[in-house]
Amino acid sequence: MNDYNYALFRVETNMNKEFFQHILDKQQVTNAVPSNKEIADWALQVIRLLFPEQSNRLFSFVHQLESEFKKLEHGLYDLLNAARGTLDEKNGELAREFFEGLPELYRLLNTDIQATFDGDPAAKSEFMVIRAYPGFYAISFYRLAHSLYQLGIPLIPRILTEYAHSKTGIDIHPAAEIGEYFHIDHGTGVVIGETCVIGCHVKLFQGVTLGALSVSKIPAHKQRHPTVEDHVVIYAGATILGGRTVIGEGSIIGGNVWLTKSVPPYSKVYHMHEVSLLKEKIKD
Repeated sequence: MNDYNYALFRVETNMNKEFFQHILDKQQVTNAVPSNKEIADWALQVIRLLFPEQSNRLFSFVHQLESEFKKLEHGLYDLLNAARGTLDEKNGELAREFFEGLPELYRLLNTDIQATFDGDPAAKSEFMVIRAYPGFYAISFYRLAHSLYQLGIPLIPRILTEYAHSKTGIDIHPAAEIGEYFHIDHGTGVVIGETCVIGCHVKLFQGVTLGALSVSKIPAHKQRHPTVEDHVVIYAGATILGGRTVIGEGSIIGGNVWLTKSVPPYSKVYHMHEVSLLKEKIKD
């Protein structure tokens, strides 16, 4: 090895040591978190127990179901312990509280199933909605994640909604507040921001964005996303931005509309289309 190559080797070796030391230092201060797949698998098991239409595993006795739900409660306890890096009695209380809230979660999801079945002529049965509709898949993950979020559980709720996002193209922040009878039709490209407030009996089509006007961190604790009141329909590609923007009850927002200001209840907002004729007929 000549002098030049030896010097280069020394520089690269020192650089690699600094790099590896940097990565090692980060590992010493980073909490261990279960894999996203492990967390999502737990949530899927909960949803499939609630809705056996999504599973090929059926039970014959109540005590079998009780046992399965208890296993999943212990599973959540283990996830919380692993995510926080320590055994904590509070984690057991959080897991128990989440499962005590399952009847309300189940009730809400059944209103969403009904809204989808009623609102989509292509839905032939509730079974089809539960088994095949991406909107319900994303909503079920959102509602489960929102329940965890309300208990003050960090990170896991966001992992769950991002998992559903990756599967469906529907991005719902777990902190968003969404009322019952919620329906997302088709769904690809829907974005619902962190501080968004959505009422009951709301229907969104694909490509709808309920976002913020600013990405600044300064007002992060304030409402940055719109409020959508009850019985509103928002058609494909509409973009509604801003924490002060309120879509009044019973309104219809047409496709590709851009809104940064509130509209009163029972409004209809749409683009005016212009049609002009060519001066001369184009010959074939």
